[in-house]
Amino acid sequence: MHSPSSRGRPLFESRENPPEHYLVAHSDGGARGNPGPAGYGVVMQDESGRKVAALSEYLGHQTNNFAEYQGLIAALEYALQHGPKALKVISDSELLVRQIKGIYKVKNPTLKDLHARAKELISQLDWFSIGHALRGHNQDADRLANVAMDKGNLAGEEFEGIVRNGAVQLLKGSLPEGTRVQVRVR
Repeated sequence: MHSPSSRGRPLFESRENPPEHYLVAHSDGGARGNPGPAGYGVVMQDESGRKVAALSEYLGHQTNNFAEYQGLIAALEYALQHGPKALKVISDSELLVRQIKGIYKVKNPTLKDLHARAKELISQLDWFSIGHALRGHNQDADRLANVAMDKGNLAGEEFEGIVRNGAVQLLKGSLPEGTRVQVRVR
């Protein structure tokens, strides 16, 4: 596997000089309470602005920055699986953008792992660009991230369950993976 820089091209080419065909990912992530119920939203478009996919996932109890990285990784994986292997990312996380560009160091151990995963995926692309946009310019991705976070916002809801083999099993319904619960015995 060759990285773009090993083929004579810089890893970050100018946003003004994309290849003929590329994907655009508007990405956002968030956590209510930070940390709290977290999720990301990504709107994938082709180079002409036509929407090709909407990605969204509830991430359990996490931080905003964790969710931002998960959104980036989801966009990178989509581009590698569906092509073309050229991606322009637009994120409202200045921290994420500056860490990926190498302007800021990544100090948090969890983010270091996510950063390394993102860089590995970026190296598999033929072209990559990332830029920062104000939140107002990323509204569709923000909406998807909020939908994902809503999946974990079950505060005040009541569920009935029974203990079997030391674990609580719900009698009706289900909870999203990663949901934090408090059990009260009656």
